[in-house]
Amino acid sequence: MHDESRRIEERVQRLHDQRIKTAVYAATVPFEVAAWQAPGEPVPFEEAAAASYEPFAMGTPWGPPWGTTWFRMRGQVPAEWAGKRVEAVIDLGFVGDWPGNQAEALVHLTDGTPLKAVNPLNQYVAIANPARGGETVDYLVEAASNPDILADNFSKITPLGDKLTAGDKPLYTFRSADIAILDEEVWHLDLDVQVLRELMLELGEHDPRRHEIAHALDRAMDLLDLDDVSGSAPAVREALQPVLARPAHASAHTVSGVGHAHIDSAWLWPIRETKRKTSRTFSNVTSLADEYDDFIFACSQAQQYEWVRDNYPKVWARIQQSVKNGQWAPVGGMWVESDGNLPGGEAVARQFIHGKRFFIEHFGIETKGVWLPDSFGYNAAYPQIAKLAGNEWFLTQKISWNQTNRFPHHTFWWEGIDGTRIFTHFPPVDTYNARFSGEEMSRAVRNYQEKGGASRSLAPFGWGDGGGGPTREIMERARRLADLEGSAKVVVEHPDEFFAKAREEYPDAPVWVGELYLELHRATYTSQARTKQGNRRSEHLLREAELWATTAALHAPGYAYPYEKLDRLWKTVLLHQFHDILPGSSIAWVHREAEAEYARVAQELHALTAEAVAALGAGEPRAFNTSPYDRAEVVRTADGAPVYVQVPASGSAPLAGAQPAQPVTVSGRVLDNGLVRVEIAADGTLSSVRDLRAGREVLADPGNLLRLHTDLPNYWDAWDIDKHYKNRYTDLLDASSVTVVEQHPLVGAVRVERSFGKGSTITQTITVRAGSPRIDIETDIDWHETEKILKAAFPVDIRAPHSSAEIQFGHIQRPTHTNTSWEAARFEVSGHRWVHLGEPGYGVAVINDSTYGHDVSRTVREDGGTTTTVRLSLVRAPRIPDPEADQGRHRFTYALLPGASVEDAVAEGYALNLPLRVTEAAGAPAPVVSVEGEGVTVEAVKLADDTSGDVVVRLYESRGGRAQGVLRTGFPLAGAQITDLLERPTEDADLADGGVSVTLRPFQILTLRLRRG
Repeated sequence: MHDESRRIEERVQRLHDQRIKTAVYAATVPFEVAAWQAPGEPVPFEEAAAASYEPFAMGTPWGPPWGTTWFRMRGQVPAEWAGKRVEAVIDLGFVGDWPGNQAEALVHLTDGTPLKAVNPLNQYVAIANPARGGETVDYLVEAASNPDILADNFSKITPLGDKLTAGDKPLYTFRSADIAILDEEVWHLDLDVQVLRELMLELGEHDPRRHEIAHALDRAMDLLDLDDVSGSAPAVREALQPVLARPAHASAHTVSGVGHAHIDSAWLWPIRETKRKTSRTFSNVTSLADEYDDFIFACSQAQQYEWVRDNYPKVWARIQQSVKNGQWAPVGGMWVESDGNLPGGEAVARQFIHGKRFFIEHFGIETKGVWLPDSFGYNAAYPQIAKLAGNEWFLTQKISWNQTNRFPHHTFWWEGIDGTRIFTHFPPVDTYNARFSGEEMSRAVRNYQEKGGASRSLAPFGWGDGGGGPTREIMERARRLADLEGSAKVVVEHPDEFFAKAREEYPDAPVWVGELYLELHRATYTSQARTKQGNRRSEHLLREAELWATTAALHAPGYAYPYEKLDRLWKTVLLHQFHDILPGSSIAWVHREAEAEYARVAQELHALTAEAVAALGAGEPRAFNTSPYDRAEVVRTADGAPVYVQVPASGSAPLAGAQPAQPVTVSGRVLDNGLVRVEIAADGTLSSVRDLRAGREVLADPGNLLRLHTDLPNYWDAWDIDKHYKNRYTDLLDASSVTVVEQHPLVGAVRVERSFGKGSTITQTITVRAGSPRIDIETDIDWHETEKILKAAFPVDIRAPHSSAEIQFGHIQRPTHTNTSWEAARFEVSGHRWVHLGEPGYGVAVINDSTYGHDVSRTVREDGGTTTTVRLSLVRAPRIPDPEADQGRHRFTYALLPGASVEDAVAEGYALNLPLRVTEAAGAPAPVVSVEGEGVTVEAVKLADDTSGDVVVRLYESRGGRAQGVLRTGFPLAGAQITDLLERPTEDADLADGGVSVTLRPFQILTLRLRRG
């Protein structure tokens, strides 16, 4: 037989694209359209309905950036269309190749009922099936003219990311708004041909099935009447049925499809637009559920449900009904799909607490799995936190984006730092916006790395980010692929069902231990530093407010614990931990609003704490310690004078009585407190840090060396830092002044000022205080660089085989060598409050109050010694998607802690991030709780969320070893229970000598519920 593959393939493509697809709508009549441009921000339906509309012609430009245009569309179904399937078809002038980052609209009836959204790949709204003929159609369409920030594939700087800079030039040209007949036979023929053609092209050249499909398509095209596509469509479909009916191989891979619409809670649009995106997509989904009984939609992010509940009650009611029908599956159990690295441990716990409670309260459903397809790596505490929240499985997809190494599993057990394991999967289809194309199905089978051990994978399908979610076309593809020779089999099912089957099939799946590090998007640990600082400070202010509010509730008559305010503030912080807000990868508008929200949160939390402390009664000035560790340090009085105080963990003490062992001396640029001696060079670097206790020099080379690197990644500017950034840099060694600014027995400080680059300045105050080996470097940067990253280096004279960096509820060790490509790929990593370097007998920590990104490297010197260098990533200057990212003022502190153990690093990390609060108060009561026993660290103290008055304490083992201790209470204790994260008792705790006996494995998290006597 002659090879006619090329002729057939080209013939089928042309007939499909130019004749079949164009005949899907058999006839159309235009709507009569009028428009009203809403001024400023979006308005309620009632205001739009009462507005005055002007006639609007097709082909007219509309929509300034971030604007809202309301269209009134009126028309009538022709009488002769009786019995036909009639739809409205609206093309707003869609652009580009991504359906979720541009114009979109929500269609309403004139009474305000939302019907369905209009999106680039989902342009129809059902009118009647079958039509009676003569129906009047009257719609109000809320159209959003969101700019296409993705234009030019993220290669161009754009001002469109903020309404303050975007201008008012119309972005779109309205193409058409019609009432149309959907020719169902032609529509189904269109899908038959698509599925078969795509399958054919994925099969091998020597696969008989490929040629069988090709010739079947060729014969079927002979039956297509080009002058009457509609009339000939049934015959063409009948000719294709034999090849569509051939069953899949018995060994075919099974793809479990679940409808999905990944909607970023903010990204290339502000939060206010996400609220509308959810309403549009959820309208589509509930409409699709009405049409397809076998459709199931998985949706995470309780915050988005709440937005719809509060703003679109009719859509919310439809969601509730779909959940009851079993077609809508709440998943994930988190308030938002947060970043996987940057939120603190307690914040991750609260993501699950608030998220799972929402689904339990509103749907009676307790979600079973963690749904985080798009975060940029996942910390190694996740398995334990997830299991403590009642989860059984974990889903991600992003690890497939690795730049260097291919992750070796798709289905596996993930083991966290404490030993907890959770069953984990990431889809080999390599997308969470699947549409069941032939290429996707082939890729899922080709990629799947568990062949021979397991035979199924998950595929979330639907257009995300405002693209409208799953479509009827995708559902039809799934039906055709349910059992089709040459393809993987598709079954639409709940993710819980997939995970149950996958675990049963593959109980001995391989184990991955430690973090799921994404070898990409490493700059998300640093970009938009003010957003990150706002998060860090909010987390600690929430801890502080809860502790002192609990103290006041226990000891101050008449004080009311602020349950609702704390709940609201936590949810605000949790929202801004979304995986495109906290990582710094959103447009300017998002980060501008985030900074304002963090400022508001801080103000309110300071007020709550002040109210709680004031409720304890007026009295002398006292220092309040929110840290879980006893502290002896220098604080400032109201007039700025330094005072040395000793304060118990979670308690307070008067500003009197304590004295350090040795005062601070300042001689030239040398600061000495008897514990450390710090010499500051004329260029402002630390030329020497001598640990006087250990009798050794800490630094191998000048410390606090500020290095400015060129930083232009290959692609994703705000997301990525590529390894070549190290190759071009400038050391900032030209200090304009190095000046002693404080010389006091309790405090010595030297200020270093620098100017560099495009008018940027850095002022650093290097401070040594009595009684502490910690060397603080308070930093004030006025930053005006572009495409640069600033790092601060501490090369220490330690041969450290690994670095230890704090993560949620513990720390993780990472090798300092680059023996393999896996270690080499970790050239930029994340940590929380501290990084520790150690060799047997000695260690050093670098502490910070708002920095996450860092790198650690080591070299061997000519004298045979080893220099291990930790470099903090202080600030970046990407220009896409926010051209002004990080520009302006930054104030933060980092510190060097010589002679530090890991436990020292933990304690000082808390201390730097939870400064002592000095205020007038009466003699404060005993701390709510205190711990006897090393390694047992209290993370949260609060009243139980059920308003019972019980005290809830969350603690963990922080050193990485076993720990035993006793938790004592500052109130009469009637009983204690161990609970899950949602404060539900799981077993009674052991009481010992009036306290609670605690035994923890390494990094174990324990939540206790304490009943008051």
